[in-house]
Amino acid sequence: MKKPKLLYVEDDVYLSFVTVDNLEQKGYEVVHCKDGKEALQCFRKQGFDLCILDVMLPKLDGFELARKIRETNPEIPILFLTAKSLKEDRITGLSIGGDDYITKPFSIEELTLRIEIFLKRSRINITDTSEVNKMRVGRYLFDRATYTLSDGTGQARLTPMEAELLRFFCNNRNKVLRREEILNAVWGNDTYLSSRSLDVFISRLRKHLRRDEQIRISNVHRMGFIFQVEENERAV
Repeated sequence: MKKPKLLYVEDDVYLSFVTVDNLEQKGYEVVHCKDGKEALQCFRKQGFDLCILDVMLPKLDGFELARKIRETNPEIPILFLTAKSLKEDRITGLSIGGDDYITKPFSIEELTLRIEIFLKRSRINITDTSEVNKMRVGRYLFDRATYTLSDGTGQARLTPMEAELLRFFCNNRNKVLRREEILNAVWGNDTYLSSRSLDVFISRLRKHLRRDEQIRISNVHRMGFIFQVEENERAV
């Protein structure tokens, strides 16, 4: 079986040595880069299954690196490594297309758990491309296997977590969903992401769906969200 290939970008020599060693022992192929420019060159030349990006990088910071990665590959999972005290970094990272973040210091077990959540979903989407995965959401056709959202004017490719969030909303339309319920169902845990981080993903989804006024993701005060579409979704 082919090893999952990870792009890991970190300029801390000791931390990167320990992290790469542990990830390789757990069965991953890891390409380590010490700065953003080197990482971008590697990404453009090689194929990866997942990116792990430190925010504070020389030559090209993690945010700008993620933006450039997203320009060529909208769907590859991106995990940011952020300093525990810099909450704004987490929000910024998610806003530009990141899928998750891990705060430093972190354990290898925590990092591996986050990696496996993304890789498991990628494997499911690769192997399950049946028509059942296609769902009508208002004016849009949502292909849950390829992360695409299309209508008569064009097609957008969602990130993995945007697609998972939309999938969860579609399967639970017209229900009030608590924040912790959403975090557990989509991210597998309600302790990693804050409520404010979830708001970023909700805003990203609203932006993707903005051309259809019949689709609403409404805040329910002190509870969570409700996803509503005037025309019921149907499999196609």
